[in-house]
Amino acid sequence: GFERSGVVDVIANQVLKVGERLMLQLLVLVGTVVVLSGVMNNVGALALLLPVAMRLAREHNTSPSLLLMPLAFGSLLGGLTTLIGTPPNIIISTYRGNITGDNFGMFSFSPVGIVVALVGLAFIVLVGWRLTPKRSSQAAADDMFDTANYLVELKVTEDSKANGLTLQQLRDELEETIPVLAVVREDNRRAGYQFHGVLREGDILLLEAGPDELKLLEDKVGLSAIAEPEEPEDGKEQREDAEKGDERQPVDTEGLQLIEAVVRNDSMMINRSVRQLRLNHQFGLHLVAVARDGGRLKQRLRDIRFQTGDVLLLQGSENEIADSLSTLGCLPLANRELHLGQPRKLAVSVGIFALAIVAMLFDLLPAAVAMSTAALVSLLIGVLPLRDGYQAIDGPVIVLLAAMLPVGEALETSGGADIIADALLRFGVEWPIIVSLVGLFLLSMLLSNVVNNAAAALLMAPIAASLANGFDASLDPFLMVVAVSASCAFLTPIGHQSNTLVLGPGGYRFGDYWKLGLPLSLVVMAAAIPAILWVWPL
Repeated sequence: GFERSGVVDVIANQVLKVGERLMLQLLVLVGTVVVLSGVMNNVGALALLLPVAMRLAREHNTSPSLLLMPLAFGSLLGGLTTLIGTPPNIIISTYRGNITGDNFGMFSFSPVGIVVALVGLAFIVLVGWRLTPKRSSQAAADDMFDTANYLVELKVTEDSKANGLTLQQLRDELEETIPVLAVVREDNRRAGYQFHGVLREGDILLLEAGPDELKLLEDKVGLSAIAEPEEPEDGKEQREDAEKGDERQPVDTEGLQLIEAVVRNDSMMINRSVRQLRLNHQFGLHLVAVARDGGRLKQRLRDIRFQTGDVLLLQGSENEIADSLSTLGCLPLANRELHLGQPRKLAVSVGIFALAIVAMLFDLLPAAVAMSTAALVSLLIGVLPLRDGYQAIDGPVIVLLAAMLPVGEALETSGGADIIADALLRFGVEWPIIVSLVGLFLLSMLLSNVVNNAAAALLMAPIAASLANGFDASLDPFLMVVAVSASCAFLTPIGHQSNTLVLGPGGYRFGDYWKLGLPLSLVVMAAAIPAILWVWPL
């Protein structure tokens, strides 16, 4: 509701007014995402500010890689501050309710969460950003990040200068080396290094290129982007029609806008191809190119199944492209216009959320009931369209949690949690309890980097309870340690959806994350454990 009503766009519009000093940009961007993540989904908060960060990088000729990883980590820190900020907090609160009959409240996490978020923010702004890789910035160009690994398909037309040239002659004509991965002729594919003949009309080249190279190929040698067939392959006749018809048609670019977008974690495009989505027919979009970090794409564009973090180069009508991207679950990375929304809806959205917070604060309604009611009211009065509400439901996470709940219960009822807790007790028997808390924190943090953070909280909560029982100590500090550490997925791009979302736009590699993530995790642990023991004594 916040996004649709324009509340967040008002905030983002103010963020864009920050100056050119990098540390000030980081302070404002990361500070804003920390605040937003406390009152909305942290991935959603990141997605709303990511285009703002990209625009700042372009306008001030800054490498986006210096902004995006800190922004992603800030969204995780912000989720620590409230009950609804992140799933581990809700899970830990529910687990406490099952054990003691009393759940954690809406702001029970705030004292520790705010301390940790402020310390983490200070570390990122003052020191942490220096540990991020500085990828070559293309902010001055239309492309706002390194897209050297775009997979592109271009067609040789009758009047193309490439018609009749060998690949080497094509390179000489361009005066630039652009990798040709393969040449497709009459549905027969040959690797670029194996193709020694001359190009002819109808040939399709699979290349690695960025937007600048695409323009060069079109202007200098007349290669054209092609529209892929979108009909499902139900039979031989349809396949032949696709091969002879739509596939060979150049794209009419008149009146179209070219835009870069990243596939969000909740996108309807995930694990689906261009044909299945019917991009051109249903959404008015033409897929020009795809970039995926972590490996070279070798398939035809029509065969690629999209994944979270894929960067797409799309063409579409200027009047419709924003709505199409929103429906598909893609995040535009360039030329994003900020829409202020309707003032009436803005006030209504804030009012609905405030009432839900008041209901939780005074224990009038449980958190789940209060927020669900707020969402339902937003749908009924039109602040949030039904389609957007449906798309906001994270189905895979719900399925994962449903699968992990019996695993956590089995760990508890089978005695597995007691065994792990006994091992930690034996290790820390001669040491203060704080050492066991550190061990619990590290174990939970490592687990959250390889499985979903909510699943990590589900698995670690019974272990924390057994450990507290073994020390004959209060349950609360042990559960709080799990709540904080389960949200510290800073070490890998797969540890959290926020990390995955910035992987492509930031030009990061898998090994880049731990360089900032490891020291940030240690800083968070150093701040969290004393704060937990102060607020929730043993």
